[in-house]
Amino acid sequence: MIKPRIAVKAALAVDPAAPDPHHTQDPRSKIQDPRSKIQDPRSKIHNSIATRDKPMTDTVHRVIETQLAALGIPPKIDTVIYPSIVALFEEALATFREEAACSSVGHTLSYGELDRLSADFAGWLQNGAGLSRGDRVAIQMPNLIQYLVASLGALRAGMVVVNTNPLYTERELEHQLNDANVRVMVVQANVAQTAAAVLPRTQVETVVVTEIADLHPQPKRALINFVVKHVKKMVPKFQIAGALKFNDVLKRGAKTPYRAVILEQTDLAMLQYTGGTTGVAKGAMLTHGNLVANVLQSDAFFATHNMDGRGETMLQPLPVYHIYAFTASMYALRIGAHTAFVPNPRDLDSLVQAFEAHPPALFCGLNTLFVALCNHEGFRALDFSKLQVTLSGGMALTHDAAHRWTEVTGCAVSEGYGLTETSPTVSGNPGNGIQIGTIGVPVPSTEIQIRDTEGNPLGLDEPGELCVRGPQVMAGYWQRPEATAEAIDPEGWFATGDIALVQPDGYLRIVDRKKDMIVVSGFNVYPNELEDVLVAHPDVVECAAVGIASESTGEAIRMFVVSSRPDLSEEEVRNFMREGLTGYKVPKSIVFKDELPKTAVGKILRRELRDVD
Repeated sequence: MIKPRIAVKAALAVDPAAPDPHHTQDPRSKIQDPRSKIQDPRSKIHNSIATRDKPMTDTVHRVIETQLAALGIPPKIDTVIYPSIVALFEEALATFREEAACSSVGHTLSYGELDRLSADFAGWLQNGAGLSRGDRVAIQMPNLIQYLVASLGALRAGMVVVNTNPLYTERELEHQLNDANVRVMVVQANVAQTAAAVLPRTQVETVVVTEIADLHPQPKRALINFVVKHVKKMVPKFQIAGALKFNDVLKRGAKTPYRAVILEQTDLAMLQYTGGTTGVAKGAMLTHGNLVANVLQSDAFFATHNMDGRGETMLQPLPVYHIYAFTASMYALRIGAHTAFVPNPRDLDSLVQAFEAHPPALFCGLNTLFVALCNHEGFRALDFSKLQVTLSGGMALTHDAAHRWTEVTGCAVSEGYGLTETSPTVSGNPGNGIQIGTIGVPVPSTEIQIRDTEGNPLGLDEPGELCVRGPQVMAGYWQRPEATAEAIDPEGWFATGDIALVQPDGYLRIVDRKKDMIVVSGFNVYPNELEDVLVAHPDVVECAAVGIASESTGEAIRMFVVSSRPDLSEEEVRNFMREGLTGYKVPKSIVFKDELPKTAVGKILRRELRDVD
């Protein structure tokens, strides 16, 4: 196993205050380990459970810990062996200097090049942009190697990264830039038109524009950028007064080396805005400690997959501005892996080409992407001999999609669960114990409670709201103390809003999103169950169930269906569902559509479907 991973293995059962003999440090960073003085504001209550909670929680915790032991997963790990996410990735940059770090659009950066370029960007932020520690830097681009240069550079300079969706509308972008009080924005030219429209209504002082091939060597750089802009017409016209070019700021930064910043786990690292599938987006405050913890939790968990990591490829089609892909990229850096970015996963042909060009050991996906790829003839013809791990997150994984993926690729899907507010990983299916239909077991140092509507803890096999406590739980919502208080109780438990249960074997299963639950004549109906049944129909590509008002039953079920057969009828759909569901779960209304609305990550937007007449 490679050296950085040994550090975590050795720390699994150690005193957190003890020095780590394996921990190495880039001498340039000058970052001191402040573990002796770290005080998590929730630490006084983190290891205590209220007296009223103990009967139920003791049983649940005991069952989970027994299962973790059987799987060889430590229940707790030392999550403070690095003072910051910067210390973690700087160690990787120094250790794997000659290895490939990341690729996009046919060009690869080594760990050494990523180190140099991100340091240059950090230098410019401190000396050229005039920013101070803690200022916010927005990054708006698809999966490009420039993203890691900008994000790592911002973090090294002591700034706070604000990941920004390139598909945002003007309203959404304006809200985020103003809400986060962003001072510098890095934007890709292809999506800069929206930024140009809203920037005059924000306090953003400096804008840096990057083109798709800016980090490619010449003449390839000029050729690709010319084709993208003038031949493919992929760059809409825009005008941003005083905008700087990405390569120019890197050159300036190289002349003024950045000053290493002493960071602690309690320092804010990112404002990660929630997807907004259930309302207005809020900025989750993720600290350096949150990110370090989740990378180390993932590392300890991934030991069950027997992946060495160094030199292996992680194919990343999911947008890196989303927390799922971001933390996966940080994990890839830690283990010395090569992240192959796919800028546009909706272009299935290009994704299939990336699969062929960079045969992955690890693939990150979600349900809709698995379905689309398995239906692609070119994908089915690929060689999957190197594929060891397939991760699924972001939305529920259906049995049909999981089985089809395994049938096509020979690799089982490991479904996990997480949220923006938990950095994101809460649980996952271990490589030595995958259970389709579950979200696996909690990652190390993570506590789980299932609560009823009164907030009382429930026992095994009893569905209720899933609550989480651990070092990966956010510090709160940016400038929203009321929303923070609603989400995190005084004992540090974060209420996820998801209905789940703990099985007798310690595995967790999501029943459904609490807000998505449909109540039909007093009976609780969970859309995921209905969708899992219907998607098994050979002519159904995807589907989504929502509740609509009903005078007779309070709510009724409406099912939206995307079919591969134009003449599929409503009655055929109902008859198929009646075979596997009780009567009140069969939808009264069925609507056929060409496609379903989704977020950039591929999550179906039920909120928009509820508004369809």
